[in-house]
Formats: sequence, C-alpha cells, structure tokens
Amino acid sequence: MLNKICVVGAGHWGINHIKTLYSLDALGGVVEKDKRALEKIMNLYPGIKGFGSIIHALQEKEFNGFTVATPAETHFKIARSIIETGKHVLVEKPLTLTLEDAVQLKKLAELHNVNLMVGHVLLFHPAMQKIKTLINEGKIGKLQYLYSNRVNLGKVRTEENVFWSFAPHDISVFQYFTESKPYKIMSTGGDFLQDGIHDTTLTVLEYPGNIKGHIFVSWLHPFKEHRLVVVGSEGMISFEDSKEGKPLKLYSKSFKLNGRIPEKNDGPIEIIDYEQKMPLTEELAYFIDHLDGSQVEIADPRSALEVVEILVKASRSLLEGVPVG
Repeated sequence: MLNKICVVGAGHWGINHIKTLYSLDALGGVVEKDKRALEKIMNLYPGIKGFGSIIHALQEKEFNGFTVATPAETHFKIARSIIETGKHVLVEKPLTLTLEDAVQLKKLAELHNVNLMVGHVLLFHPAMQKIKTLINEGKIGKLQYLYSNRVNLGKVRTEENVFWSFAPHDISVFQYFTESKPYKIMSTGGDFLQDGIHDTTLTVLEYPGNIKGHIFVSWLHPFKEHRLVVVGSEGMISFEDSKEGKPLKLYSKSFKLNGRIPEKNDGPIEIIDYEQKMPLTEELAYFIDHLDGSQVEIADPRSALEVVEILVKASRSLLEGVPVG
C-alpha cells in the first residue's frame, strides 16, 4: 500500500505540511473548510483529494495517516476522531490545551494500536541532534545551564498565549537534553495587547542534578531571535537559528576554582558542522516510516505529555505568581 497522508488544516503551517508531503510523494488529501483556499490547493497539487470537513476525509479508505495543523483548541477533538478510526496521526504542538485531554489521546492511541506523534519539530533538527551528541560525548562536561530566546514581532494569536504558542519547541528540546523533568517551575510575563493572553514570558526551570534553564518567548519584540545556549562544566554550545548559516559553535570556555578564586579558561571557539536537512522533512519522513505500525520513539505520546504538563504548570505559576513543583 502506498503511503498517503491527509493534512487537516491548510493555514500558515499546514501549507508547509502539504508542500513537504507532496515532495515526499505521500500527500493524499487535504481538509480545509475555506472553500477558496481548498480550491487553490487542489489546483496546485492535482490528483489529491479535498474535503471540507474531517468527517468526510475519515471515510476515505486510502489514507493510512493524518497530520493535524489546525488551531490548538481543535487538536483534541480532531485527533480523537482520527485515532478512533484506527489511523496514525501526527498532531502539531501543543498536542492539547489540557493535560487530561493529552492523557486521553495517549490512552486512545494505545487502545486502537495506532501511532500518535506530536509536532515537536526541533527534535528532528540536525543541530539539536548534534548538540545532544556533544553532551553525551562529554564535550562540555557536566550539563549545568541552558537557555532559549525565541522572540520576534508577531504572529500574535488570540486563542493561546505566547508561551503555549512558542515554548513547546524549547521545552521539548530541554527534555531531550536533560532526560529529566523539572521539579520546580517559575514563570512571569506581561499581557499588553489582550487581557489574559500574555505577549511575553520568562520561565525558569530547575532540574535534578542542579541543572537550571530558562525560556524567554515574546511576539512583542523589535527583532527576530532564535538562540539556544547550553553551558557545561568544561565548555559551552550556542546555536543561532535566526542568523545566516544557522551557526553551531562549541566554546572551550569554563571556570576552575583555584583555592577560592574562580579562574577562567578562555579557550578557542569551534564551528561545528551538521547536516543541513529540513527538520519538517525529517519529521514527516519519520512519521511515514512508522505508518507500518512500528512504534515511534521520537516526539511520542510520553514526550507530548511531559511538554503539556510543563506548559500547564508554567501557566499556573504565571497566573499565581509563585513557583510550581
């Protein structure tokens, strides 16, 4: 059977799903309620099937997988209907807006023996995988601190705040690097454009082993910056996703205690090569490879649940102004 995937939602990110799956010869159909948008897609990608609702798409026998790229508040209902028909599904981040819904989707996927993936696309980024290798090889010594800045001007959402919109990427990467869950989360921010919907947040996470991290996200920022820094006892790593060439650097920089005086080791900076592959292509290719029912191990339901749990706890901290364990 040929791999034919139906994309649910042809908006800003759904279009990328459509283009990528078409390039992988795996695009079978598109669900889009906007008739004009759907007609345009049908003209661009002849031979695929178009649907105005998920109900009709689920009646199509040739699809063996779906991707869901609709607004976050619709994820649970759409994913549930797909899983209940026995089809594999990749749902964009965040998986759901509540932990209870995420748990239910995981249980349903297990009950119906289907693969449920979540769109934590950075887990498929070759630079992230290279950083993980450097950490595992001890190139920076003991992991101590990591931070991520993900800021730009827009796109402002009305149904979810900036933390739920941007931070799932960074949380999933922090989970990947630390291989643990934070035991304390403190989040603060500001809602300036819309009451109750934060435009900027700073979240501090504390992990076992005295590992600290922070995530700064904002869609109310004068310039675009996607920067990740990882600090260890013997070295440091930086990745600049928003800079030309997307440089990945290894810094031989650290401090040693000479008596009571910290002594700086200011060594060389090395540019680290990594494969220049598109993360979304790698993610969707991985999903396609598991349409045979073999178990996914990246961006799986466990990963999705951890990210949603951290999102929920950080949201509590943001509203209550206190750390959450």
